[in-house]
Amino acid sequence: MNTVDPITLAVVRGALETAQREMTLTLEKTSRSSVFNLAHDYSNALFDHLPEMILQGQDIPIHLGSLIPAMKCVAGFFGDEIAEGDVIYHNDPAYMGSHILDCCMYKPVFYKGELVFWAVCKGHLTDIGGPVPAGYNPDAKEIYAEGLRIPPVKLWAKGERREDVINLLLTNMRARAYQEGDLNAQYGACSVGERHLIELLDRYGVDQVRACITELKDMADRHMRSLLRDVPDGFYSGTAILEDSGHGLGELSITAQVEIRGDEAHVLIESPPQVPYFINSYAGNSISGVYLGLMMFAQVPPPYNEGLYRCVSVDLGPPGTLCNAQEPAPHVNSTTTPMETLADAVRLALEQAAPERVTASWGHASGINIAGRDPRSSNNDEYVTMVLASIISGAGANKAMDGWPACGPLCCFGALMSGDIELLEYSYPVLIHRYSLMADSGGAGEFRGGSGTRLEIEPLEHAMTVIGFGEGRQLPTAGAAGAKNVLLEPKLGRLIHRHADGEEEHYIQNTLLTAQPGERVINVNPGGGGYGDPLRRPLAAVLADVRNGLVSVDGARLEYGVVIDGNGQVDEVATHANRAAH
Repeated sequence: MNTVDPITLAVVRGALETAQREMTLTLEKTSRSSVFNLAHDYSNALFDHLPEMILQGQDIPIHLGSLIPAMKCVAGFFGDEIAEGDVIYHNDPAYMGSHILDCCMYKPVFYKGELVFWAVCKGHLTDIGGPVPAGYNPDAKEIYAEGLRIPPVKLWAKGERREDVINLLLTNMRARAYQEGDLNAQYGACSVGERHLIELLDRYGVDQVRACITELKDMADRHMRSLLRDVPDGFYSGTAILEDSGHGLGELSITAQVEIRGDEAHVLIESPPQVPYFINSYAGNSISGVYLGLMMFAQVPPPYNEGLYRCVSVDLGPPGTLCNAQEPAPHVNSTTTPMETLADAVRLALEQAAPERVTASWGHASGINIAGRDPRSSNNDEYVTMVLASIISGAGANKAMDGWPACGPLCCFGALMSGDIELLEYSYPVLIHRYSLMADSGGAGEFRGGSGTRLEIEPLEHAMTVIGFGEGRQLPTAGAAGAKNVLLEPKLGRLIHRHADGEEEHYIQNTLLTAQPGERVINVNPGGGGYGDPLRRPLAAVLADVRNGLVSVDGARLEYGVVIDGNGQVDEVATHANRAAH
């Protein structure tokens, strides 16, 4: 076996990272839908022949964690029937997919007749068929009512594009041109990754590259084990609440039991039985939730690859439960709910193990999808999209800094983007009246949670279908280390339908509605959780928040005990008395 010198290791590592970045840029520049080219709701990763993840992009956590079991499942499905020039497609959660809107492309990379790598690209298609545009059907009682399931299937076989299979898939999807454009962009991304990987093998050879990859995985393993050795051995438990979705389920709880022994961790998830509603999570998706909760705590240095998880074992509980769902459980909302609650439960358990590493939760996703016919087009073309700007919430604070505003939600952990609102209006027949941060939305604390957002959208010259999904409309984002919230209205997400006469309907449950021209749909996303006692926040920081519109005058008084006088200055006498009263 070849030895690995540090210079060669650095060059190979850089080449792998370049391949992944080029895949990302290819998707951004060639994709069709706003979900891809504006919001970047996609992820890329590289795997070796085993197949183990050797590099993940700085992409969507809910995608990346599930890619690890999904890649093994897909490779195992075809076994020895994988040939050079094949391209495999897949979305089915029964085959370790996350949810059916996240469609994944796998391209095996051969070198001199030998399978050496896989280039993998997962992205959220704007539609996957089924009875509800954009796939989020709150009335689905089973997975068959949600959309098209794609078990592992070859779209290219030995380099030949299978037009019959591709046509079958696209025929079942709304707004076909967008889905076809994004599928072609995925193929381009995987092909670009393949080209870079072959160039790397041409330069260093298979043995040397594999030796470098082995060292990179071992390096990640050492980082995680070193962290766990610093955590006291023991059993730690955390429970997070899944709010009532308005379908008679009541509040549901998810508990993570974490056992740490030496340099290893075992995570056991306890969740209620699966439900006839789209918040069930299949195994691949739930594994992502566990990994995200772990990484919120771990914060280890790169490289980020499958070596990180060698020392972590996961038990999702018995089959047929909310976090280990089995067919035919409906599931499409699972990448936000309950995945974010699951991640919170793991994070809370690890907070018991090492309080000094704690971070507050990020805001959970509460957003909308829209669909209709575009009156601007000559053929009244159909459109459908996930308005990802609507789910941008605030980041959680930690012991060193405030949470970032408009950086969430938790399931995407900063990788999702709003995109230019003007481009969203250009792409679809809508008018965005407002897209802004919300005062008092960030969790109160010595370090404040990041602010959430408010989006107001109106359809132009057509009736627009709106699908509301997610949570965070009844329970505020969890803080940490003694953070306390006064339950001001902006702490919660909201979905509001404002009619032309000004009358408003407010929804706390996931729902479908129709908006007409002259009406507005308003979506409010919660902020991130705060860290520490809010009465310890410096007066100057609270005053700066008020002046910047992040905290209201009433919020300063109620949550931080800070009284702002009529001149916009801190009334120190009244503030001292108010904080003493708290």
